[in-house]
Amino acid sequence: MTAAPTVVASELLLASLRRLGLIGQALPPMRPLTGGVSSEVWRVDLPSGPVCVKRALPRLNVTALWEAPLERSRFEVAWLTLANEIVPGIGPPVLAHDDGGAIVLGYLDPATHPVWKDELRDGRADPGVAAEVGRRLGRVHAATARRPELATVFDNAGVFAAMRLEPYLGALARAHPDLGAELGAIRTSYAAHAVAVVHGDAGPKNILVGPAGPVLLDSECATWGDPAFDVGFCAAHLLLKCHWNPAATPRLLSCFDALVAAHRAEVTWEDGDALAERTARWVAACLLARVDGLSPVEYLDDEGRRRTRAVGRHLVADPSAGLADVRATWVESVVG
Repeated sequence: MTAAPTVVASELLLASLRRLGLIGQALPPMRPLTGGVSSEVWRVDLPSGPVCVKRALPRLNVTALWEAPLERSRFEVAWLTLANEIVPGIGPPVLAHDDGGAIVLGYLDPATHPVWKDELRDGRADPGVAAEVGRRLGRVHAATARRPELATVFDNAGVFAAMRLEPYLGALARAHPDLGAELGAIRTSYAAHAVAVVHGDAGPKNILVGPAGPVLLDSECATWGDPAFDVGFCAAHLLLKCHWNPAATPRLLSCFDALVAAHRAEVTWEDGDALAERTARWVAACLLARVDGLSPVEYLDDEGRRRTRAVGRHLVADPSAGLADVRATWVESVVG
């Protein structure tokens, strides 16, 4: 019988751990962790206990060619450090990091910190969790809004464009050229309303449901931007899960409502109606992007993709559609 091959981290990640003084030549027990496409992520069992170690990849693990700058790791560290000061426990603690792109984080046991995406898939859609996600994001947005010194710290426009604007709006403009003007307007609006630090990837796969509240991961897209993006990005995922688990649709819609309401309650830096209007535009674009962008969701069948594409196109084409319109149109697509 042939022994199974040993799986080890990349030499670049191991070199970083050695530079940080965490390992020697002999490797500690380690195993890969799943769930992301932009980094290699490992559980490493050090003598002091397990840690999570990640290193950004220059090319993401998706079907389409999707490359991203490696500098994004320093923005992840910056967001985690700042956000944990504003909302303690909003992210895992940063234990160490180096210029090679490796980040060492406190390890959170899946038994006590399940992935929110898995919870939603299995129908455990708790509006209280969604509300706390919205509240925590809103507190970070409110605490960082209109602090110009942070615009320099989070000068991450290049990474955000490579990881979000191009794979979503750019890819959609190529797939749906008749919507080019509307998609361009969303992009222009985003730049015009860059007033706070945004997470940039606050979807359910990057959120753990912890005993002390939601924990946000993978903030490598964090940038000085429009807070409406964070809310619209997450809210779109909650709607998409209705096609994944139709029986949970009423609870998922309640999560959608709770997320946007809790975030709006934290909006102090501008008129809440104005932010809600931009949030609706991002929900529409993200729904369409998760079918025809560079990173389509994996759980929609042909009919789900057809309905999502139809709704997304309709909503993107109608700049006047607000969050109530987005919700109502989506419900029709799920039950129709």
